[in-house]
Amino acid sequence: MADQITRVVIVGGGSAGWLAAGIIAATSPAHVQVTLIESPDVAPIGVGEGTWPTMRATLQTIGISETDFFRECDASFKQGSKFSRWTSLSKDDDYYHPFTAPAKYHEINLAPFWLPFKDKIDFANAVCPQAAICDLGCAPKQITTPEFGAVLNYGYHLDAGKFAPFLHKHCVEKLGVNYISANVTAINSHENGDIKSVTTNAQGEIVGDLFVDCTGLSSMLLGKHYDVPFISQQNILFNDSALAVQIPYAEGADTIASYTLSTAQTNGWIWDIGLQSRRGIGHVFSSRYTTDELAERELRNYIAPVVGEKIAQELPVRKIAFNPGHRETFWHKNCVAIGLAAGFIEPLEATALVLIELSAKMIAEQFPANRSAMDIVAKRFNTTLRHHWKQIIDFLKLHYVLTKRTDTEYWRDNCLANTIPDSLHELLALWRVQSPWLYDEMLREEMFPSASYQYIYYGMKAITDVTGASRSIGSGKHLHDKKLRKAEALFMENAQHIQQLKKVLQPNRELIEKIKHHGLQTI
Repeated sequence: MADQITRVVIVGGGSAGWLAAGIIAATSPAHVQVTLIESPDVAPIGVGEGTWPTMRATLQTIGISETDFFRECDASFKQGSKFSRWTSLSKDDDYYHPFTAPAKYHEINLAPFWLPFKDKIDFANAVCPQAAICDLGCAPKQITTPEFGAVLNYGYHLDAGKFAPFLHKHCVEKLGVNYISANVTAINSHENGDIKSVTTNAQGEIVGDLFVDCTGLSSMLLGKHYDVPFISQQNILFNDSALAVQIPYAEGADTIASYTLSTAQTNGWIWDIGLQSRRGIGHVFSSRYTTDELAERELRNYIAPVVGEKIAQELPVRKIAFNPGHRETFWHKNCVAIGLAAGFIEPLEATALVLIELSAKMIAEQFPANRSAMDIVAKRFNTTLRHHWKQIIDFLKLHYVLTKRTDTEYWRDNCLANTIPDSLHELLALWRVQSPWLYDEMLREEMFPSASYQYIYYGMKAITDVTGASRSIGSGKHLHDKKLRKAEALFMENAQHIQQLKKVLQPNRELIEKIKHHGLQTI
């Protein structure tokens, strides 16, 4: 075929560029050659430290050893997220969004059967063992569990500054990715408007058939060259700033949390991620409602009990400013944007890396054979990515609209009807009378399965009317009784499962040390 697509040129490195390179090189047709151009003068943002469980399959697909990953990327386990003070100012206001779905989720919706007992046990602990295991500080697997295998579903926390070089080495040495260290000085076009090549200061002209824009917030190809509009979502998701800091573990306090802790503040929230050697902590906030100085004070007050007042005031804090939103189109002509070049919003549910994974996977699995096919693949890609972005925005906003906090204008304004998308309004109206479940999933691979909506909705003390819930169980008494017996059995089994796991799962740090020393089984 004269217009066969054989040369993929990725412009930009970091986690986005090297993940894209690895996925495309490992899973695209054999005739495809991947070249990555990375500027030696542009440092990656490097604060994307949380992943979803999808990363396990991604690393396995591109041929990476999980043992090597733990040894070289300061990695730890992530079993979900814990949210504190999002519903109220109470010190005991917290809930989990675990990665393990409720028991037998695709067979029965346990939420309606839990509702009558909502004051006795929180939703996550009633339907899944993972929240209890996280509270105990335990890991989600054993040393005898093979690489990428799990007792409980998990993703990772990782050092983004070590992850990109780790991927770089693997992609070049194992997957044959052609690496060029250079600055792009010009973008050259064909007569039809496609990108023909990019000119670099060190290697001259680099010709390609498909160009992947991984140039971060600058969006050099899709944004600057093609001028694809950026759609801000700041009217829905207010946060546009972050302050990040790295802190050492307190002496003698070597526990590594196997979840991301998100603690609500007066005008935003603080993330707290535990790696092997340190904790990564950051304050995400809205510049419309507070100042950098006040946000930094809250961040330093948060870390002071851990490192002491003196160190808390001295640790360097890094500022990151962003416009929350995404490009109107993600694949234009023969250019597709991945990562920050496509868009960015607050890292509340660690969507940045998973969007990179999904985007690269879709490119590789539907790799266009020729230029004509590319337009069809691009159309599908854009439709899918628009849906993903819409769902991300709705899901993150859900965390805010369910709050009962009224202590600041920030929290009050987040609940204003004109800041809530119509699609989320509809879901909230529906969930008042029937529980979130499988019918809320529109695509085969949703960013957030309906189980995630259950964990957030019920974790933040939202209620589904019992009458409406009973209708969703089924009107026939025989069917109702049968499901009730099954639900009761599953609640009992979950309680027993928690006790069993307590006996066999060890502390997070202990398992990580064993992995580093002995390694995991590769089969």
